[in-house]
Amino acid sequence: MLRAVIFDVDGTVADTERHGHLPAFNAAFAEHRIDIVWSPEEYGQLLHITGGRRRIAADLRARGFADGADELAAAVHRTKTRLFRERILTHGMPPRPGLVDLVTGLRAAGIRMAVATTGTRTWVEPLLQRTLGDDVLDVVVTGDDVRQLKPHPEVYRRALDGLGLPAASVLAVEDSAVGLQAACAAGVATVVVTNEYTVGQEFPGADAVLRGFDGPEPLDARRCRDLHRQRH
Repeated sequence: MLRAVIFDVDGTVADTERHGHLPAFNAAFAEHRIDIVWSPEEYGQLLHITGGRRRIAADLRARGFADGADELAAAVHRTKTRLFRERILTHGMPPRPGLVDLVTGLRAAGIRMAVATTGTRTWVEPLLQRTLGDDVLDVVVTGDDVRQLKPHPEVYRRALDGLGLPAASVLAVEDSAVGLQAACAAGVATVVVTNEYTVGQEFPGADAVLRGFDGPEPLDARRCRDLHRQRH
């Protein structure tokens, strides 16, 4: 029986990357007087690196910042996190089309919900509150709660522990190959809902790959149960 659904956040709950994180990264570079402006295409290539701080550090090294790259990346990332949080609090971040209907249906069906993300709690919590509201999620695990980021399964294992459920009772909803790897490594059946940055990726092991939550065959509570049943 499907007893809970665990959602990723970035690119899954909301299309945060191109219109949220990217401008915040570029504004942080400018604030630190670093002559770097990531284009949407460059940023898409960097998304294979999980964690914003690690993403910055890797690009700094590639550009010749050999000394102190980690320390500089940490400082830029703190600024970026502050700017992104301010953007969420000021302008909000709309949920992906069809997500709210899915959440409403899961709740009505008595299926619990959780989040497993490697994003920072500072911005994850206000984003979730603004997109999903209060008292919807039973468990929220962020990158602040784990040592290993995706594709390592630690964030999913912690979410399962928080729910008090075995992996066989849960379905994950992800948007990327990295997230899929993390969920599968934790033994969780997974639906991938792609976005503009991940639509061309390969998803071996996914139980379904969809272009969106809505459409002629939306991802609803019944479909979640059917996909979970097919796996188990």
